[in-house]
Amino acid sequence: NVIDTERQDWARAWTKLKTYVERVGNARVPYGHREGATPLGQWIAEQRRAHTAGQMTGQRARRLEQLGMVWSLADERFQENLEATKAYYEQHWTLCAPRSATMLDRPVGQWLSNLRRAGALEGHPEWKAALEAVDPDWNPVWPADWQRHYAALRELVADEDGQAGETEVLPGFTIHGMDIGKWLAKQRTRSVWEALAAGQRERLEQLGITPPTPALELEAPAKPPTTPVSAFEKGVAALTQYKTREGHLTVPRGHVEALPDGTEVRLGVWTMNQKTRRTKLGDDKLAALATLGLEWAAEG
Repeated sequence: NVIDTERQDWARAWTKLKTYVERVGNARVPYGHREGATPLGQWIAEQRRAHTAGQMTGQRARRLEQLGMVWSLADERFQENLEATKAYYEQHWTLCAPRSATMLDRPVGQWLSNLRRAGALEGHPEWKAALEAVDPDWNPVWPADWQRHYAALRELVADEDGQAGETEVLPGFTIHGMDIGKWLAKQRTRSVWEALAAGQRERLEQLGITPPTPALELEAPAKPPTTPVSAFEKGVAALTQYKTREGHLTVPRGHVEALPDGTEVRLGVWTMNQKTRRTKLGDDKLAALATLGLEWAAEG
């Protein structure tokens, strides 16, 4: 009778845990939590102690694991912090967070910094694999600040299919407090480019960013004189063409507009650049944009 009662109590507590998991989405029950009259958090702690002491049957262990039971408290804390870092990645596109960064009330920046220390993941290959599954570059050999800027640029220039698109991001375009355009211009200088690690250059090239072009030799034949069309004029022409065809000026970020001469303009990025640099545009450019119907260009 005592054994049957113990089995019934265990089965009832397991059912309470199942209800909790179905409602919350995980089996990480706070120690003080009660599910109805059942002190579920304390019961979970008892199951961990029994499992660690080898006093739990394989069947009970499997039933708990089916609900997502984590036996190690260290693993439990890791999983909780991992969920917070996943939320951080969704917003910032990188796990190279500043030390002061927080997410879901957890100090994810400091936590990730601690894990980057030599030997911090020793004995926990599954932790390293879990972090790399979120962000393969979570622990780069180059500065984390560089990775943060790169991740913002990568997200900015990716089109709707996730492929690299227009990389002409002008100084003044800011994301999460970082001037991505200014940073990109710096990477394109020869001195900085040559000082980058091979992995850094490879990542930039994957976005379509090429090394600085060497200075032309003096003996190079002179090109015939032409009247160049500025990037701004191409953008205006592309926006005019888009508005005429679509009837509006809401351009998707990754949209490419092809001009009659075959020139392709990454119109979404170009339009965002103009709005960001509004205070630096001349009156003639603002007038051209206002004529097209961009209200922000006509503001005083």
